[in-house]
This record gives sequence, C-alpha cells and structure tokens, in this order.
Amino acid sequence: MTDPAPRERYRAQVREEIKEHAWQQIAEAGLAALSLTAIAKRMGMTVPALYRYFAGRDELITALIRDAFRSLADTVQAAAGRGADLGELAHVIRDWAKADPQRYFLIYGTPVPGYAAPDDTTAISNEILAVIMEAVGTEPERATTFHVHLESHREWMESDTVPTASLHRALAFWTRLHGVLSLELAGHFAGMKFDPALLIDDELKPLA
Repeated sequence: MTDPAPRERYRAQVREEIKEHAWQQIAEAGLAALSLTAIAKRMGMTVPALYRYFAGRDELITALIRDAFRSLADTVQAAAGRGADLGELAHVIRDWAKADPQRYFLIYGTPVPGYAAPDDTTAISNEILAVIMEAVGTEPERATTFHVHLESHREWMESDTVPTASLHRALAFWTRLHGVLSLELAGHFAGMKFDPALLIDDELKPLA
C-alpha cells in the first residue's frame, strides 16, 4: 500500500509556497493585487493545478488571515508567559506589526469586499483578546480558573461574571493601541518628529 505521507508533505510544501507568493504580491501591490493566476505563472503551474491546493481566492485569503492571527496570538501568549505587563504587550504587538505591516493590515485593516472570514479565524483572534483580558486583571475568584486558551475564554466571556471594568480596560487598550498603530503604519505620522512608541505609552498610561 502506498504511503500517503510523502504526498501530504508535498501538498503542504506547495501550499506554503503558494502562500509565500501571495504575501509577496500583497507586499508589492496590496491585497487587491492578489491573483491566483499570477501565482500559478510564477510557480510554473497551470491555474487548474493550483486550484487543487486552494479552491479559490477566498480560501487563500482565509489561510493567510489564519496564519497572521496565529502568529500574533502565539507572539502575545509567549510574551504573557514571560510575565509581560500591559505596556510591554503593547510594544510586543507593535513590533510584530512593524515587522510586516501588510500582514497587520490584512487582519486589522479595511475588510476585503465580499469576503467573510470563517468562525475559526475569529476564534484565533479571541485568543489575543483573552491575553489582554488577563493582563488588565480579573476578579480574584475568576483569576484562578481563567486561562488564555480559547474554550476557557469563550466560557468566561459568555458567563454572567465578566468583570465589566476589566473588559472596558481591555477594549480601551485595544482601541487606543490600534488607533495609534494603524496611523503609524499607514505613514500618517511622517514628518511629525515624534516617537509613536512614546505616544502609545502616553495613550495607555490611564489604563495602568
């Protein structure tokens, strides 16, 4: 019987290569330029052959969004595991975003017209909020059982014991950080001669 493992490894490798070309296209000309036909041409494949790996543009976008959220979730969870406080988490997120602005804008920028992300991408993004919720503080009786993992986070968020003050602080952190970060990455602070990192610190100071 033929071992399917080599075929699966090859399939996974080709999918990763397709995604690499997709990120390159997005970096060069934005998401609107993403074209499976152009990727197939770069890879020396026919378009029908490429569609064996991704059924369409939306499926490829979903894979990119999933990877981006997973990367950020892993990054903030690792930082939290090292004991990062709220301010440190803000700069961890900023560093992640600055390393690849297009990846940041894919998940936090203008929604793709006509595209709806599946529920699991939202679930991964909720892991990030869960870290922030834990960083801003939870009620003592909840803090002993609250975990960053998604299922625990869902139960906690859906319960009647969500501490409103902590939720408000977490959302305030999120909106203030992304407000500054989105403007910075879009180049709106160019020529203003100030350090956006200090602006982030100043914006988050009331939440400390």
